Amino acid sequence: MANSKRDLFLKRRLRVRNKLRKVNAGRPRLSVHRSNKNISVQLIDDVQGVTLASASSLEKDLGVVGKNNIDAATKVGAAIAERAKKAGVSEAYFDRGGFLFHGKVKALADAAREGGLKI
Repeated sequence: MANSKRDLFLKRRLRVRNKLRKVNAGRPRLSVHRSNKNISVQLIDDVQGVTLASASSLEKDLGVVGKNNIDAATKVGAAIAERAKKAGVSEAYFDRGGFLFHGKVKALADAAREGGLKI
C-alpha cells in the first residue's frame, strides 16, 4: 500500500527528532518550519519547555514578508543567529523536522552558522 506524502513526512519528522534527542546533550533545539508561503525557525529549550528565540519571514523588519525563497531563508537564518546570541545561546542542534536538508532549509542553516551559531 502506498503511503501518502503527509504520512511519509510525519514518519521522517519523528525519525529525525528521535535521533536528535539521543545526541542533544542538553543543548537547545533549532526547529525549522517551512510552508508554501513562509519559513520560520524557533530556538527551543526542551528541558524547561520554553522558546528562547524565534524568527520568521512574516516579520516586517526582515523585508521578506510573504516570500519563501532562498534569500528569505538566509535572512531568517541570520536573524535567529543574532537573537540566539542575545539570549546567551552559542550552540544548538538543528531539527529540520520532516523537511529535506536541501534548498531553503540548508540556506537557513548555513546563514545561522555564518552568524556564529554552532549547529
